[in-house]
Amino acid sequence: MKLIVKATSLEITPALNDYLVNKLSSLSKFVRRWETAGEIEVRIELGRTTRHHRRGNIYRAEVDLCLPEKLLRAEASEPDIRMAVDRVKDKLQQGIKKYKELRR
Repeated sequence: MKLIVKATSLEITPALNDYLVNKLSSLSKFVRRWETAGEIEVRIELGRTTRHHRRGNIYRAEVDLCLPEKLLRAEASEPDIRMAVDRVKDKLQQGIKKYKELRR
């Protein structure tokens, strides 16, 4: 599984990158059956939505997971970037399970 990370209005620190890789690489056990030569690609975009909120920032995480014949997309907005990554991971995991059932 190949992870491609993009940041918008946000700097990705090494700690955030490690957190992101650890969370999303746990999805690889669900997509192993479709991956033969590392062709499954996960595009991740992290960013700050706006700068005009009165209290703190709102972060968003968007993930596109390219499976055979299907593109799974998940989005989440949270006040903490790690919470947004957690929510996106949960949404993708549910989407993969639905896709797996449909393929049977």
